[in-house]
Amino acid sequence: MSPAPAALRIDNIEFNVTDIARSKTFYGSVFGWTFTDYGPTYTEFSDGRLKGGFTTGEAVRPGGPLVILYGDDLDAIQGRLLAAGAAITRPTFSFPGGRRFHFSDLDGYELAVWCAE
Repeated sequence: MSPAPAALRIDNIEFNVTDIARSKTFYGSVFGWTFTDYGPTYTEFSDGRLKGGFTTGEAVRPGGPLVILYGDDLDAIQGRLLAAGAAITRPTFSFPGGRRFHFSDLDGYELAVWCAE
């Protein structure tokens, strides 16, 4: 029996956050994500391809797997991140196939943005 088409793929990413409204403003303003609220302690986000959630139901757990986003203009994205209150934790560096940088969001989660330049 073959697995279902969605089996064995990343299905959802969930962030424990301290303030859902603040996280929605941050990710919405920098990356254009959209949101659907499911009560006071959970909101779903969508980047147009992948869905996840913000919850205040548990303590913030910075760390875990590195979530990597794609962007066409790293300088512009860094500027938007800094304006939204993020910290750049690893400056832009080259790797085979492109460049990327890492940042810390408002709750301390480290993410990265890469481009194929």
